[in-house]
Amino acid sequence: MPELRYLNAYSPQLQQQAQDLLEAEKTADFFLKKYPGIHGIHGIHGTRPLYEYTMALKNQYMRSSAPISKVIYDDKIHVINNALGLHTFVSRVQGNKLKAKNEIRISSLFRRIPEPLLKMIVVHELAHLREKAHDKAFYKLCCYMEPDYHQLEFDLRLYLCHRDRFGDLW
Repeated sequence: MPELRYLNAYSPQLQQQAQDLLEAEKTADFFLKKYPGIHGIHGIHGTRPLYEYTMALKNQYMRSSAPISKVIYDDKIHVINNALGLHTFVSRVQGNKLKAKNEIRISSLFRRIPEPLLKMIVVHELAHLREKAHDKAFYKLCCYMEPDYHQLEFDLRLYLCHRDRFGDLW
């Protein structure tokens, strides 16, 4: 099912339910009901608000983690390449010291999605500060910061399928 490419890791039963929802053209109603409000979107559109939002989450859950030098929306990240966001770690030599910088880049298309879905992406990228691999410890940390992490990730992936088929909702 090419239109379910974002849901490939999920069970066939869950993929079939998503397929049925898409074919019945009920995904828009599903999302608007689940994420109500002023069109369901967050107000974190610029780089500065995104940085402050990310730092608030980091300070709440991961105070002792490495500092983050930059958090931005990035027009060059395409979800087609399975990247919702990127955590980059850059090491530079300064004199006789090795300086490390952590950056978080989030795809620009997420400027206009509901806040819980943006939080899921930010939590995911923050978890990479401590856990580089997508393993059990990584997902445990994600769930610590956002208890509904797995449901939100599924919802976001379903929204991406909706977006491919019907266009932007928000």
